[in-house]
Amino acid sequence: MKNREKRTERRPGTSGSPRSARPRPGGPAKGEREGVSVAGGRAAAEPAPQRPLIQRVGERPSERVPVILESRGAGDFHLIDSGNGLKLEQYGPYRIVRPEAQALWQPSLPPSVWEKVDAVFTGDTDEDGIGRWRFPKEALGETWPLSLLGVDFLGRFTSFRHVGVFPEQIVHWEWMKQQVESADRPLKVLNLFGYTGVASLVAAAAGAEVTHVDASKKAIGWARENQALSRLERAPIRWICEDAMKFIQREERRGNHYDIILTDPPKFGRGPNGEVWHLFEHLPLMLDVCRELLSPNAVGLVLTAYSIRASFYSMHELMRENMRGAGGVVESGELVIRETGIEGSAVGRALSTSLFSRWVRE
Repeated sequence: MKNREKRTERRPGTSGSPRSARPRPGGPAKGEREGVSVAGGRAAAEPAPQRPLIQRVGERPSERVPVILESRGAGDFHLIDSGNGLKLEQYGPYRIVRPEAQALWQPSLPPSVWEKVDAVFTGDTDEDGIGRWRFPKEALGETWPLSLLGVDFLGRFTSFRHVGVFPEQIVHWEWMKQQVESADRPLKVLNLFGYTGVASLVAAAAGAEVTHVDASKKAIGWARENQALSRLERAPIRWICEDAMKFIQREERRGNHYDIILTDPPKFGRGPNGEVWHLFEHLPLMLDVCRELLSPNAVGLVLTAYSIRASFYSMHELMRENMRGAGGVVESGELVIRETGIEGSAVGRALSTSLFSRWVRE
């Protein structure tokens, strides 16, 4: 299924891509990734097999709700201000304005600050809409260097308003980084709908063995660029360009396991061979298979969802049912980014970006 190509530019691609439907880093349109295998051949035309859900038994994990995971920026990113359906962000040397429907309030900073920007996204403001960038000062190149959590990568002005990284995920990446660095063994990390690979590179830099899956060939290429920029060419990373559901079901049949699984599926996506992904229809099976892929000493399973009409409680209860008998705790809630002003040191309003649920072993 196509990843987040639109986020991929969406994240290109669907089932393997970033917010495929958020093109969040995976493939062609928000969820439309190209779906080409790593070897370059086109994936088989048959749909991914749909096995029955496993009837889980045992006690449900304990719970922590609601949990608000907050980021105030990191590395080359921080949220300067927001309001009137827009957000003003700093990405390295560039100050950028993008649409943000949840910014219902008025901006805190004066118009003069909002006018002194390097890039403004205009056109279709829908999450998966296509638009264009306007550069008030001077024409800018398509890419520019950025750094987060010690990893270097390229920012990119895409036609789907995304820039190649979703900074609200920093809180999950920091948690993952700490888990990998403190483990007494190399951890195996599976990153589904991995988009441009920033999370995969953070994990690899910390010492993990990483498998990165995205349905967008374009997103995989971008991720490899980021790998070279981060000087992690020799890091143990497998780049898999494939429908995410097909990949994990094959991994299940092979008996492969992972210690940490990150999954950031789109709301809707279409795969390289016409596979269709609907979050509400396919998420239960995806989590069910991911449960089977967790190693006996697994550390965590992290789910993030964007632009959906649902409460985090729906994902929370699904995760608890899915992890029956596994022990640990399920914590669910929202990811938010705090405004920090021009200098990145102020404490402003919190902008909600997405829902999440994660199971962690305690």
